[in-house]
Formats: sequence, structure tokens, C-alpha cells
Amino acid sequence: MKNSNATFLSAIVLTAAVFFSSFSPLFSQKTSIKDIDRRVEELLARMTLDEKIGQLNQVPGDISTGADVSKDDLFNQIKAGKVGSVLSHTNFNNKIVMQRAAVGTRLGIPLIFGFDVIHGYKTIFPIPLAQAASWDMTLIESIERIAAEEAAADGQNWTFSPMVDVSRDPRWVRVMEGAGEDTYLGSRVAEARVRGIQGDDLSKNNTLAACAKHYAAYGFAEGGRDYNTVDMSEQRLRETVLPPFEAAAKAGSATFMNAFNTLNGVPASMNKHLVTDILRGEWGWKGLVVSDWNSFGETIVHGAAADDADASAKCLSAGSDMDMAGGTFQRGLKKALDAGRVTQAQIDEAAPGVAPEI
Repeated sequence: MKNSNATFLSAIVLTAAVFFSSFSPLFSQKTSIKDIDRRVEELLARMTLDEKIGQLNQVPGDISTGADVSKDDLFNQIKAGKVGSVLSHTNFNNKIVMQRAAVGTRLGIPLIFGFDVIHGYKTIFPIPLAQAASWDMTLIESIERIAAEEAAADGQNWTFSPMVDVSRDPRWVRVMEGAGEDTYLGSRVAEARVRGIQGDDLSKNNTLAACAKHYAAYGFAEGGRDYNTVDMSEQRLRETVLPPFEAAAKAGSATFMNAFNTLNGVPASMNKHLVTDILRGEWGWKGLVVSDWNSFGETIVHGAAADDADASAKCLSAGSDMDMAGGTFQRGLKKALDAGRVTQAQIDEAAPGVAPEI
């Protein structure tokens, strides 16, 4: 690695971490950077509608981890201010090129690079299920600290981890990524992993922003079939499924990720009861909620939205913020605004750096 590249990447990692730290008053307590809220508000006031929607658009890099979605020319999208975050990109030198393009735009807002750092980055550790079987929270936190330092050194800013889904069906294909079937154990593991990933100050260039996933009840898909429907009582939801998510929120997880599934007939991405009433309301959490891979667009497949504008309106109104990989907001959010389905204030709340007010 050339020293100039290392210095440049260190600077943009710090900038992206600062940008993330402004997502909420709760989270800003864990950064040494001053005047975050004021600086973000000033930046927001200068942004056009297209730039705000661009900040809510996350696009795939050189690895695809979900269903195929259309990919336009990434570099040109970045230069046009249509991209706020890139996920699953591994080429270090390309990250530098993309960041230089991003900070060269009118407002100079850096990209945020996200990656699934699940059980190590360069150094590989036992899978999360095996880690949880140790019941050793100090060890689990140390594993995440090592992984975060390695990933941050490679230009990643954000990990889509920890997965805190409780599951009691061995047929479910994501069991290995969580802490198993016990709600108490899952809650303690969630806290340890958030602490390890984020460290004690997210302005440091050896930390990542955590993302608690998949919110919620993904582990109870019918028949263990991924993406399938979930039908459960409010009691079971609150006693079995939600405690690890609440533990992650209280530990300061910077972000949450929507689940793919429907919950009692409503896709999680547009489930106001989950996102606004419980997560943001009851728990007082004020971070950013990102969709899972094209889960905003898949609300159309579920039959819960008619088109991109309808999906955009319903997901944003439920409290979800960033669109991962699908481009639904790019195609539909402005149409939803023009139709009076969403307000400018709602878009301003969702644009990175703004803490939603409940």
C-alpha cells in the first residue's frame, strides 16, 4: 500500500465515520468530533432534493450477495451525486477512485462503504453460532474488535452485522449467522458484538458502524424457507424475537436493517409498528434503518405495494431510510413526493446525518 493512498483512505474513513456518528444524539455521544448536529444541519440546508435522494441510495460494488438487480455505471452515478453508499466492494484502489469522485462533487460528501463482516475479515474466526456456544462475551467482543480493525484498514466503514435473529428451526438457512434459539443468550451476544464492532469512539479510523439485522422475525419464516412469511402473536414477538434487537439498540448500534419477510401480513420494510412505534418510539433509538437487498422493491412482489412510488411512500413513511441495491427510491421517491404521498420533511429526516424526531 502506498503511503499517499493510506493517508487518503484514513482521512475518508474518518470522514465517513463522523458522518455516521451524526445519525442520532444517542450515537453522537460515542464520538469525539464536536458540533456534528450543527454541521449536518448546515449541509442538509444546501442539498437539493436529488442529492438527498442520492444519499438514500446504496448500490452494490463488485460482489453481489442477493437477487440480481440492474446495475448502471457506478462511477458516473457517484459523480452525479446519486449514490450515498456502496456495499460489498473489495477492490481497495477502486475505493480510493470512487471516494475521490464523491468528495469532488458539489458538496463533497464521502461515500460510506458497507460489507458483511460476519466472522472475521482477513482473519477468519468460528461462525457466529459457534462463537455464541462459548458463552464468552469477552472473547466475542475481542473477535469483533479484530475484524473491525482489519475491515476499517481495508476501507470499509460499515458492517451488516450483528445478525441477532432468534431462530428455532434448523431448516432455516441463516441459522449459522446468529446466536441460536435462546433469547437471553442472543441479547448478550448482540451487546458484545456491537461493542466490539464500534469500539468506544466511532471517529477513530479503526472502527465500523454496526447494523443489527434482520428486523424483525426473519428467523421464524414458515418452513424455514428464506424470505417466507411470518405469522406470530405480539406476545411471542416481544418475548422471543425483539429482546436481542432492543439490546443492540441500547448498546448503541448505529444502524438497523429491515427483514425480508412479511410480519402478520405486512412486509418488515414498511411495517410502521416495528420501525416507528417500537424501534424509534418505545426504545427511543434514532439511527438509520437500511433495507435488506432490494427489500423495498420486493414489497411489490409481496403484493403490498403497487409500484416504485407506492413502495417508496410506504417504506419511508414506516420509518425506513436507505434503499439497499434495488434503486426503488431513485425511481419512485420523487414521484411519491410529487403525488403528496410523502413530505419533504420525511425525506429530510431520512437523509443521512439527520436524527428522526418521533
